[in-house]
Amino acid sequence: MANVAVMTIEALRTDDSAFADLPGWPYEPRYVEDLAGYEGLRMHYVDEGPADVPVMLCLHGEPTWAYVYRRMIPVFLEAGYRVVAPDFYGFGRSDKPVDDAAYTWDFHRNSLLAFLDYLDLHDVTLVVQDWGGLLGLTVPVDQAQRIVGLLVMNTGFGVGATPSQGFAEWRDFVAKTPDLGVGRLMGRSCRHLSAEEIAAYDAAFPGPEYKAGVRTFPALVPTDPDMDGVAVSRQAVKWWEQFAGKSFMAIGMKDPVLGADVMHRVHRHINGCPPPLEIEEGGHFLQEWGDQVARAALEAWAD
Repeated sequence: MANVAVMTIEALRTDDSAFADLPGWPYEPRYVEDLAGYEGLRMHYVDEGPADVPVMLCLHGEPTWAYVYRRMIPVFLEAGYRVVAPDFYGFGRSDKPVDDAAYTWDFHRNSLLAFLDYLDLHDVTLVVQDWGGLLGLTVPVDQAQRIVGLLVMNTGFGVGATPSQGFAEWRDFVAKTPDLGVGRLMGRSCRHLSAEEIAAYDAAFPGPEYKAGVRTFPALVPTDPDMDGVAVSRQAVKWWEQFAGKSFMAIGMKDPVLGADVMHRVHRHINGCPPPLEIEEGGHFLQEWGDQVARAALEAWAD
């Protein structure tokens, strides 16, 4: 176990050996340790494809990491895109602050904006799900010049609305489960995963002390008007209502947390978005059906 002192934040770093020989994951890990405001805290990301082509920016959610995009990345690369997929702090190969209080809406959102500045990405299509959408959909409020497209899967806008019963139950469950079995969760949600793929989701978390991000993310979702993130999320809604770029929505219809009802409400706020692709067997982690989602999006954009 490596302790990493960052500013006033103590963090843990999962040993790189935990990620050896993951199925469907040949990508070289890249790291940045000098993000503005996060100096010394290491963030992992994947960066594949030519440097001078449009970018697919793949943002994961709770409690996954960039690995969740392994079925989509090859499709995007084959189509000629650059693919960038970071791990939020607390997840995957990125450093994991140990204090639950370190995890805030602004901590994560500002790190995402700093990451985009670090790579100076342009011609970006946001590819988002779960927290990747809660945060990623707000990026244009500050960095609209970077964004040209959107592929959105089971997520929402954090505008302070009363949550669905499914989300409330999930939030309460995580609050009572400090050592959430991430692999077991993924295996139950995505029955087609192999034992090795399930283990890849557990790899990031050698023990409960690594799971502060997993524990805190559900409670940070802006479900009350007074919560952090509500104001910028409402600004984001207005931005997407005027969006003039390409967009595509896919819905995992078996998602009990952010399913069809939530997604159709999101759809109404994305100007020009075609009718959603509804994947009947798909669950919350729709990237695990991502090859068909990615191909469908690219076909729609080719018309």
